[in-house]
Amino acid sequence: MKKPAGNYSRRKFIIQNSLAGTAAIIGMNFPHLSSPGSRETGAPAILGGSPAWAPGQKPEWVKWPIWVPETDEPRVLEVLRSGVWSEAKVVKEFENAWAKTIGARRCVTTVNGTNALICALVNLDIGAGDEVIVPPYTFIATIQAVLQTGAIPVFVDTDPETFQIDAGKIEASITPRTRAILPVHIAGLPADMEQITAIAKRHNLVVVEDACQAWLAEINHKKVGTFGNAGCFSFQNSKNIPIGEGGAVVSDDETFIDRCVSYHNFGISYGSMVDKMGPGITMIGTKLRLTEYQAAMGLAQLKRLDTQTTTRNENAGYLRSRLMEIPGITPYKLYDNVTRAAFHLFPFRYEKNEFAGLPKAGFLSALRAEGVPCSGGYDTLNDKPFIRHAFQTKNFKKMYSETELDYNKFLERNQCPENDRLCQEAVWFTQNLLLGSKTDMDYIASAIEKIHKNAGKIKKTDQK
Repeated sequence: MKKPAGNYSRRKFIIQNSLAGTAAIIGMNFPHLSSPGSRETGAPAILGGSPAWAPGQKPEWVKWPIWVPETDEPRVLEVLRSGVWSEAKVVKEFENAWAKTIGARRCVTTVNGTNALICALVNLDIGAGDEVIVPPYTFIATIQAVLQTGAIPVFVDTDPETFQIDAGKIEASITPRTRAILPVHIAGLPADMEQITAIAKRHNLVVVEDACQAWLAEINHKKVGTFGNAGCFSFQNSKNIPIGEGGAVVSDDETFIDRCVSYHNFGISYGSMVDKMGPGITMIGTKLRLTEYQAAMGLAQLKRLDTQTTTRNENAGYLRSRLMEIPGITPYKLYDNVTRAAFHLFPFRYEKNEFAGLPKAGFLSALRAEGVPCSGGYDTLNDKPFIRHAFQTKNFKKMYSETELDYNKFLERNQCPENDRLCQEAVWFTQNLLLGSKTDMDYIASAIEKIHKNAGKIKKTDQK
């Protein structure tokens, strides 16, 4: 969208956009093609027509990450000028602020979300000989974290309506070796934690929540990341609270967090670990410490996270209502007990048969031509060569028998047909699109309506 006219500078716009209700500001200051809710039925841009936006009104989606020098830089500059850059008081301040925000008793930060998962799993004693229940629709880091501990991931199929692990299929995959369930709140949409925690309790399993895309998401007004034994978050650059790289583990278990603190700092005893094991380096550990300037960036981003999350939820709900009217487009579904989502992504399923057989790749190209950034989502993970590679490493061969590392048997056991179909149909919008206005959501819907109406023509062109 165009920059507001007159003396309204871009810097002032970004500040207000970030801190005072993004959607309303953009909606008031940007011209639009027609009234909200109207349908654009002209020729699609990929066939030479005009995009869903009026001529000369090429959209400028909210750029990510948002950084407001006037409000965000003073604390960062203070840290830089102090010369204290390694983990110290500001990191502790951020950890306390994040624990309070999530509603957890304690927090320890790490260098990234992947290592937050590894830290949590290791300090819940997950390792060689163990199986960990995981979803197949997630980022590769979830599965890599399990393999890094020496445990074997066991995939449970996806609920295609919600994009989450199908909790109703978990118990069928539990064996005597199952030690943990690792649900992922993918796209920032909460998994079915009430059912998952009930299953874990029945089978004496630990639960580590991968909430790396789910900051402030809630089930019955309780934040995700606080249902299991531990919750893990990411602050990578694309995330809703970005600091370049960074992660966190939260928990109400004081002893567990003390172990995590020790582990993330070379195994140096901390808190209750001093009384239990003595002072000094008393356990195996590694170095996962966050820096002071990263923590300062996190504190700056945290100030506007709640407002931005509200905007994302409002726009996602409205966009969902528009897209549900289009044949062949099936937006995400939230479980009934979800009181808030994070919407790191806006996911929906694309059924090509309703679009004259236009392949998903052709649909994505047509949508991008309309000026709407989009993605085809994740690929399958349960059948990828990195798992075979892990099984062929020296450590795995020493930890497991040849039969246990039979990759073909692993593939047979870990079939996920619903997820296979979902990976073929899924389409995403990233979270920054949801920081626009209601009119922007209408533009997105209008672009898809145009593609639907002209899908047959686009397909013919796509095949040439």
